[in-house]
Amino acid sequence: MRMMFGRRLAAPASGQGAAELGDLPEWNLADLYAGMEAPELKRDIAKAAADAIAFETRWKGTLAAEAGRGSTGRLGEALVAYEALEELIGRIVSYAGLVYAGNTADPQRAKLYGDIQEKMTDASAHLLFFALELNLIEDAAIESALAADSAFGHYRPWVLDLRMDKPYQLEDRVEQLFHEKSITGRGAWNRLFDETMTDLRFDVDGEELTLEPALNRLQDADGEVRRRASEALAATFRKSLRTFTLITNTLAKDKEISDRWRGFEDIADSRHLANRVERGVVDALATAVRAAYPRLSHRYYAMKARWLGMDVMNHWDRNAPLPETPQAVIGWDEARNTVLSAYQRFSPEMAEIARTFFDRNWIDAPVRPGKSPGAFAHPTVPSAHPYVLLNYMGKPRDVMTLAHELGHDVHQVLAADQGALMASTPLTLAETASVFGEMLTFRSLLEQTTDRRERKAMLAQKVEDMINTVVRQIAFYEFERKVHAERRN
Repeated sequence: MRMMFGRRLAAPASGQGAAELGDLPEWNLADLYAGMEAPELKRDIAKAAADAIAFETRWKGTLAAEAGRGSTGRLGEALVAYEALEELIGRIVSYAGLVYAGNTADPQRAKLYGDIQEKMTDASAHLLFFALELNLIEDAAIESALAADSAFGHYRPWVLDLRMDKPYQLEDRVEQLFHEKSITGRGAWNRLFDETMTDLRFDVDGEELTLEPALNRLQDADGEVRRRASEALAATFRKSLRTFTLITNTLAKDKEISDRWRGFEDIADSRHLANRVERGVVDALATAVRAAYPRLSHRYYAMKARWLGMDVMNHWDRNAPLPETPQAVIGWDEARNTVLSAYQRFSPEMAEIARTFFDRNWIDAPVRPGKSPGAFAHPTVPSAHPYVLLNYMGKPRDVMTLAHELGHDVHQVLAADQGALMASTPLTLAETASVFGEMLTFRSLLEQTTDRRERKAMLAQKVEDMINTVVRQIAFYEFERKVHAERRN
């Protein structure tokens, strides 16, 4: 399954009516499957299960011998078949995930999601041997096979990337056990968290709100509205404290067990490996950002407190708009045109790719009860196209979020020609594309704004966004390290 790239830098706007926002699109998933009962979906689920068993029967135990056959070896043929299976399973799982994200409270969607997760976990268990067996082949034999077999050589980047996992892979049956139990282990706990969050309701000023609109009140221009929203959020979260505590402790222990079995030394080493970045690089980044806290976030929020007429800000004022910030709702059409024109100025091709997402309803924008919070870009599979989930409520930050997620999508579309195995990227590269799209849009808007007070508000908001992108992420990283360290103790 390919990764969804998403974020919550800050909550979007509050309380706008549909008339102000315009006609918000809901995604059309028919390019994956026509519906939850589509015969093509049932056919593909059965095909994935049967083909995975056939693949294991054909190739298990043969890869070392195929590598030794030089130009007559068939590792390339095996990889082509493996990629086709990854594409098929990825399509099925992507569809189930997107349907579920649209309304996690719907029992039918939840059942489809759970059923498909279970069936595709069973199917992919028959494919586990392939990567494990490839990594058992000696480096010299792999290099020889990559040079001799052109079909296999095509996948050189994937093969070499795969071998970075070699020191941490376990014996086949242990890997299979970890894989099969993931659906009743960390997968189940993550799903419990997601469904708990979407089920929560927050009593704000006598109005029962879901998570998104409640968070949005934290950006209201009225400080009392922000305070009451913050207290309502805390009150509801407090009621689920035991559940959240159990989820956190269970997932932390699950990770500790996995890390210990695989031989990872540091709490974060498995994440560094997944992101394809060295521990020393992350340590240097974290050290530099921590050292900069006083002259970045501390200094900025002290300035913001003065701008808001406060000695010290309350925590619910962190995302408060400055008095100079325009309060007008940004309708969907204006948001669309803003992002596309910014992309167009940099690259017409980039704008044309992004425009397709609007024209073909590959974006799901409205806030709905049960819908996944935040925003993400899902690449699905190369034979289809990505999809975007937003919770659009008409604030400038919502426009930046749209630009951010479309940055992911342009990248994913352009990478699709690499195929199912080589199109995906680690977060370290993926977020570069999204932040780039966001900055293109911001710079375009700033250049068009001549009013000094509005420019100040825009720059302040961008400073906050970049603090969230850099400083807050390091704060999260440091906090998570402490959580896992205390859990081990």
